[in-house]
Amino acid sequence: MPRRILVIEDNQDLASVVKKNLENISLEVDLAHDGVAGLNKAESGSYDLIVLDLMLPGIDGMEICRRVRGKQVYTPILMLTAKSSELDRILGLEIGADDYVTKPFSIQELMARVKAIFRRIDEIRTSDERQGGIIQVGELVIDTFKRTVLCRGRPVDLTAKEFELLSHFANNPGRVYSRAQLLDTVWGYGHDGYEHTVNSHMNRLRAKIEKDPSSPEYILTVWGVGYKFAETTIKPEQA
Repeated sequence: MPRRILVIEDNQDLASVVKKNLENISLEVDLAHDGVAGLNKAESGSYDLIVLDLMLPGIDGMEICRRVRGKQVYTPILMLTAKSSELDRILGLEIGADDYVTKPFSIQELMARVKAIFRRIDEIRTSDERQGGIIQVGELVIDTFKRTVLCRGRPVDLTAKEFELLSHFANNPGRVYSRAQLLDTVWGYGHDGYEHTVNSHMNRLRAKIEKDPSSPEYILTVWGVGYKFAETTIKPEQA
């Protein structure tokens, strides 16, 4: 089945150009030209990617991103922003956008970002299938098919990016990743200068799964390099 993309962009000329080029690489494309219509389509349809403008009438792109990320089903989001401030780009990544393109952009750049997101998603799915869907380390149980996590018998509420970070680490125990490598692998594209985005996600993830985030058992800091997942199985506490 061809992949389906929802483009939420109030500039109808730009939206038409994006739609035409996406269709040229055999993708099905739906359009929405305001935030309300875009959110309704995002919540009612099944899409493989949402291309989302930040500045929209009705409901802005940030709010749409928040609401989409509140759903159980994960949909990649590529954010379009006319704002050039670092804060806006970081905020988009923090609330769950997979990538962003700053206007004005070339259509070739947009196509490259779309393809990069799909490559990353395919790689994650292939890795999950090899693992059989369930990864268990000590008291941590990750179901990569259902995208759920149990820690010490209790469900853990993770954002999409927190889940992808955890799943990526658990699939590669002992391997050390720099912040730049994690941005490339988990966010799907290089974001030079945004390593602190990784740090903030890691801090929140540790707060949710570690007994003592200041002395983690699962996600370990490799000083001067980055992070790694514990190589040895952590024994569950005895009842």
